[in-house]
Amino acid sequence: MPKLIVDGKEIEVPAEYTLLQACEAAGAEVPRFCFHERLSIAGNCRMCLVELVGSPKPVASCAWAVRDCRPGPNGEPPVVNTKTPMVKKAREGVMEFLLINHPLDCPICDQGGECDLQDQAMAYGMDKSRFVENKRAVEDKYIGPLVKTIMTRCIHCTRCIRFVAEVAGAPELGAIGRGEDMEITTYLEHAMSSELQGNVIDLCPVGALTSRPYAFQARPWELIKTESIDVMDAVGSNIRVDTRGREVQRILPRTNEAVNEEWISDKTRFIWDGLRTQRLDRPYVRDGGRLRPASWTEAFAAIAARVKQAGGAKTGAVVGDLASVEEVFALRDLMERLGSPHIDCRQDGAKLDPALGRAGYLFNATIAGIDEADGLLIIGSNPRKEAPILNARIRKRWLAGGLKIGLVGEQADLTYDYEHLGAGPESLAKLGERWPAKLEKQIWLVGQGALARPDGAAVLSTVAQAAVAAGAVKDAWNGFSILHTAAARAGALDVGAVPGKGGLDVAGMLEPGKLDVLFLLGADEIDVPDGAFVVYIGTHGDRGAHRADVILPGAVYTEKSGIYVNTEGRPQLANRAAFPPGDAREDWAILRALSDVLGAKLPYDSLAMLRRAVQEKHPHLALIDRIEPASPAAIEKLAQLGGKPDKAPFRLPIRDFYLTNPIARASAMMAECSALASGKLAVAAE
Repeated sequence: MPKLIVDGKEIEVPAEYTLLQACEAAGAEVPRFCFHERLSIAGNCRMCLVELVGSPKPVASCAWAVRDCRPGPNGEPPVVNTKTPMVKKAREGVMEFLLINHPLDCPICDQGGECDLQDQAMAYGMDKSRFVENKRAVEDKYIGPLVKTIMTRCIHCTRCIRFVAEVAGAPELGAIGRGEDMEITTYLEHAMSSELQGNVIDLCPVGALTSRPYAFQARPWELIKTESIDVMDAVGSNIRVDTRGREVQRILPRTNEAVNEEWISDKTRFIWDGLRTQRLDRPYVRDGGRLRPASWTEAFAAIAARVKQAGGAKTGAVVGDLASVEEVFALRDLMERLGSPHIDCRQDGAKLDPALGRAGYLFNATIAGIDEADGLLIIGSNPRKEAPILNARIRKRWLAGGLKIGLVGEQADLTYDYEHLGAGPESLAKLGERWPAKLEKQIWLVGQGALARPDGAAVLSTVAQAAVAAGAVKDAWNGFSILHTAAARAGALDVGAVPGKGGLDVAGMLEPGKLDVLFLLGADEIDVPDGAFVVYIGTHGDRGAHRADVILPGAVYTEKSGIYVNTEGRPQLANRAAFPPGDAREDWAILRALSDVLGAKLPYDSLAMLRRAVQEKHPHLALIDRIEPASPAAIEKLAQLGGKPDKAPFRLPIRDFYLTNPIARASAMMAECSALASGKLAVAAE
């Protein structure tokens, strides 16, 4: 590797490094505005100027490769200086140019306190300007309901343009004009349609692109920051929840290279207004056909009377899509103590059986494993709607080249090219003719569109047979990967929240007359017929609450601490950032108190005791942020199940990306995005 001398320190770096990366490897701090590690190099801002000894002028370190540096006259390593008076004067000149047209409206800018321009102006700015000309003014652009624009502040770094073109795969932002007349805009000022557009807010180094819902809400130093995990999909994106008082003010991404890198989806970022809308804050009991407020004692007494009358054989439970592992474990434990085998976490009816092994329901290739794949076959899924962050990872790998992508199911714009190999199960039998068998590391991505149907078990077995035959499952590589759409699903399957011997699944429990009492743990995606006595433990006045006979108000994911297992089997810990409203309580505490009244007392009085019980029974759940590899023997078992799939084509499980759970349906921002995406809302440019 070539050697460099940076500020008197000799280092060895790869030849493909830029001078900026080399300087940082040597411990030097180089300011920048346009450069970003995950985007292509633009070289626009010139803030990263350094002195390369022998060069007649300062060089832009972000755009100068180490391999392009000349050695000294006697073959000595190139010398780079980052702290000389020449460098300081050059950077001060760049900063002076950047501030010629900037409005300097920091007191009213939402970026204030976390602005790169502010920070670097402290180091390289001047107390006066030599320019007396009028500042230019640029009209603000409408680019959608999520991102607010104040384009007079724009410094033309083009980070936003490069992000939407390269990472999001929806090149809807561009530049028009040249020089001082250059403006960043969408085509005819239309709203952006990408599910990842909110990330341009984090990328913008000034206040030109800010969060429209967060505008004028708070200052960064007023907020309490809590590290947590997203539950809007099964990827388990790492997030930071910022709260002021009892309310969540915004949600931002945290960097985790193995999961979400540093991006989050728009649903993850802008869901926070739904956390406090249409909330259940007290127990309710149905009396004379109408729900009325009640005390916890009264609600528990009503439940106890019906459960005692029904008995365990006529009592069941359905686990929702946003539940943490601890509360699912507690609910399963309660059902066992009541003598009920009827419990199911598969609201959508997906045919996944944990008895066959964990590999049968996990994304075994792992999200980071996508970077190594040379083949990807998508079956019954649309990753762009079901897991936008995972889809961005696929696009990143596709852009690198050498990835063959096939799709069996409904065609859609996935932001990358693919070959459509068929619409349904019949196409799986003919894959040998069109899908290459010589791929070394191929991923067979199976979505819930292929599994959440009556013949889902037969489809799963057929896919497993084909994957094994194609070489997707080997000793050192397991490419058989299930993409879940529910954050609670993998963890609930891990703790066995499926019907026991003689137990009913969701479809069986919903048949009229099968059960007398049905517990819904945040289950809002099913229609419960009349007849059963429904106990709803949840957070919002959604479908489950409308049908309930007793409502027990719970806590949303930002109001409790819990373990969530993502689609690849990685347990992650979500921390409590706020507290539930009114009389609402954490779900595990509700189940613990209810169990006492039902005469089936659960043996844990604190969350720590409950978590210890979970991890003793399922040790892999103690490995926070680590994946316990699942045995590929489960894939062989799946392949041996057999069965004949139906001929019906696969149908995608998510039609509306923005309205997939009760929190999203309570969010005004998600409702506006949904209406805009469906064409029901025509918004004129502001």
